[in-house]
Amino acid sequence: MKPQFHPPVLGRRALLRTSLVGAAGAMLALPGARLLAQTGPAGTTDSASEKGARLVLLGTKGGPRVGGKRSNPANAIVVDGNVYIIDCGMGVTAQAFKAGLDMAKMRAIFISHMHSDHELEFGNLIYNTWVAGDLRTRIDAYGPKGLADMARNYWATHSSDIHTRIADEGRKDPATLLAVHEFEGKEGLVMDDGVVRVTALTTPHPPLRDLAYRFDTPYGSIVISGDTAYNPELAKFARDCDILAHETLYLPGVEALVERAHQGDAFRNHILNSHTSAQDVGKIATQARTKKLVLTHFVPGDMDWITDQMWRAAAAENFSGEIVVGRDLQSIAIA
Repeated sequence: MKPQFHPPVLGRRALLRTSLVGAAGAMLALPGARLLAQTGPAGTTDSASEKGARLVLLGTKGGPRVGGKRSNPANAIVVDGNVYIIDCGMGVTAQAFKAGLDMAKMRAIFISHMHSDHELEFGNLIYNTWVAGDLRTRIDAYGPKGLADMARNYWATHSSDIHTRIADEGRKDPATLLAVHEFEGKEGLVMDDGVVRVTALTTPHPPLRDLAYRFDTPYGSIVISGDTAYNPELAKFARDCDILAHETLYLPGVEALVERAHQGDAFRNHILNSHTSAQDVGKIATQARTKKLVLTHFVPGDMDWITDQMWRAAAAENFSGEIVVGRDLQSIAIA
């Protein structure tokens, strides 16, 4: 079933005006662009010669809590030098900088669901790219209902600073450089810009619905689960993908997480009913016949007693293929 798109929302602000006007328009694909990007902390690639597709893990810790060795959820997919951001948890801008991503080459942003650890820095990412001088052409953002309101509210909240910079520094209004597309539907096409074809699948993350995204490129496919309970439909959606990046819950860590958060049964039930255990992630990977399983969005993601080997061993109970225990700033190429 093809998804339904709400009309794209363009916030338009004239110089020194305080109001925003939403304008419906047709979806636009950005022109092709190349990217100066690091392949990870260990090396770089030439912006004029980068070919292929890769996943860059910008933040691998699940949840809104800040701290520890991992940053909050965010990813980038780079295809022939073009950049696509998936989720915008706290710190995504800094992580993109550390990863060497040239944000002038960002083509689109995708939000999986409206939990703060996935959308908190959506506005900040766009603003920081704009104020750095790298937001020069219109970009598109895709996500659930509420994303357009978030954009409008962000421009209103920061209107004083934005108006000042437009008047004082001669900048273009950033609200005219963002088109928001709210996406609803069980499964279907989200975007095809001639570089990558993106489809989405609605998955359960009570009380919200999550959008898993599949990126089909000339080099292979990458699927990002978002936050989801165990869902065999996701395995069908991800069938024969080259990389499956799946959120991961370590069951023995749940009680420690509940105790640290000073919460009770409601919080515990949310964790258990809204996420996928590492063992069940292995089942999904096997059912999907993925070539490579990347564990990410770790819950808990900042308890040092849970080692990489523990994460890997739990997933390996039900998946015999290659397992990558994700790390912030790690770049994983489609072979």
